[in-house]
Amino acid sequence: MDYEALYKHRFKDVDQNERNKVWKVISQYITSLAGSPIRVLDPACGLGEFINFCPAGEKWAADLGMDGATLSPEIKFLSGGFLDIELPDEYFDLIYLSNVLEHLPSQLAVNEFLVHAHKKLKKGGVVIVMGPNFKYCADEYFDCADHTTILTHVAVEEHLVAAGLVTEHVVPRFMPYSFRSRLPSFEITTRLYLRFPAVWRILGKQFLLVARKS
Repeated sequence: MDYEALYKHRFKDVDQNERNKVWKVISQYITSLAGSPIRVLDPACGLGEFINFCPAGEKWAADLGMDGATLSPEIKFLSGGFLDIELPDEYFDLIYLSNVLEHLPSQLAVNEFLVHAHKKLKKGGVVIVMGPNFKYCADEYFDCADHTTILTHVAVEEHLVAAGLVTEHVVPRFMPYSFRSRLPSFEITTRLYLRFPAVWRILGKQFLLVARKS
C-alpha cells in the first residue's frame, strides 16, 4: 500500500501547519508521561508530527513506505518496518506508538510488535500507546483503509502485559478520533483540552496507555 499517497489524501483538507502546532502540544504532553527520556524512538513516525517536536536529546524514527523528508535533520531515520530495521537492544527510554497497532494484520502481529518493543527498551524504559478505541468509535473505525485489527484499551493492556510490560496508566478516552472530526483542532484548544481530563470522557475516542519495562 502506498501510505504516503494514502495520508496525503486523508489529510487533504487539513492545514498541515495547524496540525503541526497541535502535535507540538501533544508531543510535549506525551513525552512528559515518560519523565525526561533521552533516547526516544517513533517506529511508525508518519510525517513526523510526534518525533519532530519531542523534547529529547536523541531521537530515532522509522516508517514503512516513507522517506523521512518531513523530519527534522537531527532525527535518525530508518526506512522500513519496525521488525525489519536494525536498532540497538535495550537502548531506548521511550518508544511511542501512535495509531499503529490497528494497522497490523492480526492480534498475533500486535503481540510480536510489542514483544519487539520490549526488547528495544532499556530497563525502566516506557512504551506509550495511543490509538482509536473501537469501543468508542466503531461506526468510523474502518473508514480508514489501513485499519485492519480491532483494538480497545482493554485489549491493548492485555497485549502490553503479555509482552512483558507493566501497565502504569490506562486512559480509555483520550483524544478525539482524528483531525477530520468536528472538533476544531487548534493549538490553544488542544492545550485547554489536555488540562481538563473530564472533557476527555465526553469527546475522547482514542485510548492512551503507559507501560514500563521492569
